[in-house]
Amino acid sequence: MPYSPEHKEETRKRIVVSARRLFNRRGFTEVSIDEIMGEIGLTRGGFYNHFSNKDELFAEALLDMTNNPPDETYDGVKMDFCAPPEVLSQGIINSYLSRSHFDDVEGGCPMIALPSDVARGGEPVKRAYREALQALIGVFQASQKSGSAEARARAISIATLCIGGMVLARAVDDDQFSAEIRNAVQNKALETGGWTAKVPAAAE
Repeated sequence: MPYSPEHKEETRKRIVVSARRLFNRRGFTEVSIDEIMGEIGLTRGGFYNHFSNKDELFAEALLDMTNNPPDETYDGVKMDFCAPPEVLSQGIINSYLSRSHFDDVEGGCPMIALPSDVARGGEPVKRAYREALQALIGVFQASQKSGSAEARARAISIATLCIGGMVLARAVDDDQFSAEIRNAVQNKALETGGWTAKVPAAAE
């Protein structure tokens, strides 16, 4: 008996979630299709019922967080996507650079873990990364209440601070220095948006 469309869609979602966790943990090139399918108790053959190749899956995994954002921040605060853009943007900044997001390597934003793999990837992967990045920039730009080039530049700067700051924070081997990076970047991102910095520079 063939599986229902609902079952097929659920299986596809499980593959994407498995891939995102593994890609975040180990990178695109180090993860095999067999490992992705094995994580959810399926075989390699079933993969091709959903994706033509690993690049296609990688692209969908990159967009998964954009299309299905968490309904609360990493600090457990409810994320209200209907809130005014300036409120939503500050919530994203504070959540993105939080200690709990820092610790959640597998479940965190793939834009942090995967930029080097994307740079070496094919067109579908680069397009997916661009779309995810532009979605984040779009939220920050809306908070600036202006379509000017200056507002666009501020939005790009905030997104770059969030992603780049977390990349560096995870790359160093000193926990205190890592916290210092996150907090300094969080303050600068808030200030760039025109909001008040809330985190002491040397705080955890």
